[in-house]
Amino acid sequence: MTAQIAERLRYRGEEMALCANPLDDYFDLGGQKPPFVASSTALWRGYVGSWEIVDGRLYLVALEGLLEDGSEASLASVFPQFPERVFAHWYSGTLRVPQGRQLLYVHAGYNSRYERDLLLEVERGVVTATRTRHNGAAISEDAPEGYAIGAMTTLPGGGANGARK
Repeated sequence: MTAQIAERLRYRGEEMALCANPLDDYFDLGGQKPPFVASSTALWRGYVGSWEIVDGRLYLVALEGLLEDGSEASLASVFPQFPERVFAHWYSGTLRVPQGRQLLYVHAGYNSRYERDLLLEVERGVVTATRTRHNGAAISEDAPEGYAIGAMTTLPGGGANGARK
């Protein structure tokens, strides 16, 4: 699997790359999943969510992607009654926010390693703990800073199946 485009997180006034997919848990629990199109090998899930943590609570505030019918996905595509933001009450787990210089690029999922990982423990949408995991120091000051995709393959026709409906 190709390294994946990260979700976005606004936390303590900063925009960060989020290497977790909390919305997948909603779909796994039976939430209605729109027919997203995987537009590249770096975005197999077909969407990018934008999240924020406000007063210790996790919210989904935007959703970008393409649907099978050619229309743009939005937050209202999944949550029609909450088109501006939705509290992520379904999510319990660890949110990983890589920080610092890249130590190791792995061409798979979110497996690249960085100097630090900010780990946010979430229980039913509420942040219960935060910690920083130190993974080492970059040997070179030229190492990339922050999470980024090293390579991306765009699929013809805008989808994983090579054809658009």
